[in-house]
Amino acid sequence: MSRFHRRGAAALWALLVLLAARPVWAHPAPYSYIDLILRDDVVEGSILVHIYDAAHDLGVSPQERLLDPEFLENQRIALGALLSPRFNIRADGRPVIPEWTGAQPDRDQQGVRLRFRLRVARPGSLSFRPQMFPYDPLHQTFVNVYEGTKLGQQFVFSIQSEEKTFYAGTTQGAIAVMKTFIPSGIQHILIGPDHILFLVGLLLLGGSWKALVRIVTSFTIGHSITLSLAALDIVAPPARLVEPAIALSIIFVGADNLVRGKGRDVRAWIALVFGLVHGFGFANVLRQFGLPREALGWSLFSFNVGVEIGQLGIVLIVATALEAVRRWSSDIGHRVAYAGSVVVIAAGAYWFVQRVFFPVA
Repeated sequence: MSRFHRRGAAALWALLVLLAARPVWAHPAPYSYIDLILRDDVVEGSILVHIYDAAHDLGVSPQERLLDPEFLENQRIALGALLSPRFNIRADGRPVIPEWTGAQPDRDQQGVRLRFRLRVARPGSLSFRPQMFPYDPLHQTFVNVYEGTKLGQQFVFSIQSEEKTFYAGTTQGAIAVMKTFIPSGIQHILIGPDHILFLVGLLLLGGSWKALVRIVTSFTIGHSITLSLAALDIVAPPARLVEPAIALSIIFVGADNLVRGKGRDVRAWIALVFGLVHGFGFANVLRQFGLPREALGWSLFSFNVGVEIGQLGIVLIVATALEAVRRWSSDIGHRVAYAGSVVVIAAGAYWFVQRVFFPVA
């Protein structure tokens, strides 16, 4: 093959490579940007989307037509109708739909900026899960929330992201935090069989209400300390250590019931020490739930209040039932305490083996 033919073939090959590669580099960075401004009587906002994405979903070609203000104005209603159901915004738990107020092309960013408002008075919380252009699995949406002129928080969402919540730094925000985290704390203690069994083990031998309150208070102090330390990332041991330790605490309580006899009642100290361990377990759940940076203190306090409410409910039911049994027959009451302690030990041993040798991935 002559040098001329070789050069021609090379040029043709290079041209084919460029043509084949064009769809890859023609797609811009897959991002959208949402700004929300919380005001006293309304939430104002805007969204910036790339003309590539908007044109793709609207069926507009060429995409540059969206940079023409007159053409964009004709497409504004259609684009708003396309994006509205993809916002997935809730204000104080209620879904809200954006009301579109205008659109402008942004030639510098090859994008379109649509302005909108949410007709809600300054909400205590805003929850998001935007999925602006689901056709593109790499698309990300950046959300900036402002309280007046101050940036409150930033979020990044992908197609896999879960809902995230912003809590306003107002009285309404604090109330919204409590409405979220107090029920979460109650739910966690009620659906956590290991925490419940630990408490039950402490109550099996009975005692005066003053002694039982002291036990529960000690447990609360213990888990509140480590919950706060772990939630703030000051001390955060891994779950593979915390969960077996919780199981050991249950075994210890059951064994103490069997061997203590008439000796000194040290259950309050046991509750305090092992409450420190259980607090790390609570923190693992709370961390997965998501702590709002702007309302960290309120969320920790509210979650602890919820746990305390759940504990008191358990104590009231279990302690009342055990006291009724003991009043009916002290011998049966003693047998219930003995059998209950054996069950506590067996359950703790089962959880320990499971968590050490067969941990859930």
